[in-house]
Amino acid sequence: MELFAEKRILTVSQLSALVKDVLEENFEQVWVEGEVSNLATPQSGHIYLTLKDAGAQLKCVLFRAAARSLRFKIRDGMRLIVRGRISVFAQRGDYQLIAEYLEPQGIGALQLAFLQLKERLAREGLFAEANKKPIPRLPRRIGVVTSPTGAAIHDILTMLDRRFANIEVLLIPVKVQGEGAAVEIASAIRDFNLYRDVDVLIVGRGGGSLEDLWAFNEEIVARAIASSRIPVISAVGHEIDFTIADLAADLRAPTPSAAAELVITSKAELTTLVQTLEHRLGRAAAGLIAGLKSRVGMAQASLRDPAMLIGQLGQRVDFMQERMSSLLGRMLARHTDRLSALIEMLRLRSPGRAVEHGREQLQNLVARRDQAVQRRMDHLRETMARRTGALDALSPLATLARGYSLAQREKDGLIVRSSDQLAVGDRLRLRLHRGSAGCLVETVEPAVADQGSA
Repeated sequence: MELFAEKRILTVSQLSALVKDVLEENFEQVWVEGEVSNLATPQSGHIYLTLKDAGAQLKCVLFRAAARSLRFKIRDGMRLIVRGRISVFAQRGDYQLIAEYLEPQGIGALQLAFLQLKERLAREGLFAEANKKPIPRLPRRIGVVTSPTGAAIHDILTMLDRRFANIEVLLIPVKVQGEGAAVEIASAIRDFNLYRDVDVLIVGRGGGSLEDLWAFNEEIVARAIASSRIPVISAVGHEIDFTIADLAADLRAPTPSAAAELVITSKAELTTLVQTLEHRLGRAAAGLIAGLKSRVGMAQASLRDPAMLIGQLGQRVDFMQERMSSLLGRMLARHTDRLSALIEMLRLRSPGRAVEHGREQLQNLVARRDQAVQRRMDHLRETMARRTGALDALSPLATLARGYSLAQREKDGLIVRSSDQLAVGDRLRLRLHRGSAGCLVETVEPAVADQGSA
């Protein structure tokens, strides 16, 4: 209040700095309860949110260092109890709560983290029963991941010695609580899978608070157990304690001692079981032998005189030989006939036979051709004779033979048919039946109409 006793004009920055000092000095540690809204998680790793109730809102920031240690996920609508200090973000003139610790209202932070991780891994199928591996009934070597000085390893070894003395146990010592414990546990499980020849793993520790057991609620441990090719038995805390490791394991043991009981059957129980099985096997073998003896006796009783059996078999052999001879004879005859037919077929289809057949066909064709040529020649001769006779009848020579002559003008060889073709002085050649004669036209008389028509 002294600042405002006299008029003093401040800059905005000066006023903001004064307010910041006042708030940070008087609200260094406050607890605030409210509902989350406007949640933002940028890449810087800081978490920004607003706490609100029915009448007011308060901006809140959780810086990256504090956010890293937060085990549960903040969601809008969640009710939180926040511890922190009030400060001013001068650039915007906002006052805000710088959170240092958060826990959900009505449920512890670890319990909420457990439930959130359990829900997320369950959705991935990390706890699916279908992925559980069977625990070997009689392991040769057992691997243990726990503290070398805790009660768990003592309980496990004591119980194993009691149930099956001399069984081989390999231990990879790890931290089972505190910073880095989860990483060591997960690394030990991977080492067993890579380098150790064991048949089953026990992973656990003795009892403690939820914080003490928290390493077995870490995601890295759950994933190491789920991806182990070696079957894993979880043995964490007491019977009432339940962890994420128990859900991821192939078998949950309520305590480390119980894990030792589950991992191998008692030698005494095995001995009793072997004796019982041996007794049952002996009785079964005796029954089997008795049954076989009975069958052998029945078979012996059914056996007949070997000499008689041999005689009957010999008779059967003779009968079979007779049938075979008969059958072979019929087969031989059938095949002989078949062979003869094939030989005849082959002869008929032989190249020489084909040539001979071709030659016969050729001779027939030649004979038929000669006959056809002869008939044609005869026909032509007859035709020629008829036509020769006709020609002879029409021949001028025949006319000449009957006493006629043929006049032909010598200058151009024209056959003279009319006196109009002649002139006085023309020379003619008369062709007679026998020989010819040259003539000189001395007179020409015109043709008379009726004479021309005659």
